[in-house]
Amino acid sequence: MSPRRSEVQVSLISRLRGLVALLRPINAFMMAFAVLVGVALAEGGLPTIGLEKLAAGMVAGFFILGSAMVFNDYADIDIDRINTPDRPIPRGLISPRTALIYAVILGLAGLVAAAYTGLVTLILGLAAWATSILYDFWGKATGLPGNFMVSFNVAMPIAYGAALASRFNVSILVFWLMIFLSNTGREVVKGIADMQGDASRGIRTLAITMGARRASVVAVGFTMAAVALSPLPLILSQASLCYLTVVLADAGFIHSSILILKDQSPANARLVKNKMLAYMLIGLVAFLLAGAPCV
Repeated sequence: MSPRRSEVQVSLISRLRGLVALLRPINAFMMAFAVLVGVALAEGGLPTIGLEKLAAGMVAGFFILGSAMVFNDYADIDIDRINTPDRPIPRGLISPRTALIYAVILGLAGLVAAAYTGLVTLILGLAAWATSILYDFWGKATGLPGNFMVSFNVAMPIAYGAALASRFNVSILVFWLMIFLSNTGREVVKGIADMQGDASRGIRTLAITMGARRASVVAVGFTMAAVALSPLPLILSQASLCYLTVVLADAGFIHSSILILKDQSPANARLVKNKMLAYMLIGLVAFLLAGAPCV
């Protein structure tokens, strides 16, 4: 193999890796998994809506979230050059134009999957996609309202799954609120981690308008509100004892809260926000087990 051909292949592989990194596959898979959880919560157990319909719903969640992530990197090129210069666009692996086209393709693919399962899921998919784009190009600069926009979309799969199952109940609202509140806490922590780059663009996160210390208190407030709601499904008899695995997520959120209250440095804030993402995944597993029979 000639050196030039080898270089072309290495470049192609690097670009493909860049495309994968742009859509943040872990987040996208979590979104798809959350749709499954929403269906399970709505049906009170294992999904019975059919594999084809369930797969379409999960694909919609994956691609719409992936599109939002790519749009975010496209809109935040200048910020990422400061905060995360190793991202694919600042590194030059992916051009802004390619990223924009990629974001549109992903979003349209997600909407096609949403339309396949019905009008309600299409409307929810459109709402999620529109909200994410509005956030990327406008909402992020607003601070807390922008955090709410992100959390609305992160919690959306629970409602989306319920729409797939055509069943809504009180537990759906409770679980939706827990995700909304915990993610809002994470978004505020993320603002602490990204203060330098956000300040250069005039983005008014709570960390910038209130200071990192006060912002950490607000983040903990939202996080602890989510933890406080976690016993409610059991109290309302909307979950089996298998749901008690949620205490692992609660313990993680409490520990994360202690960490950010002690240290608001950008490095620690990045560590905490990553930990909180892991605890959110544990929480989703607990939500999935909520309908499982336990001896």
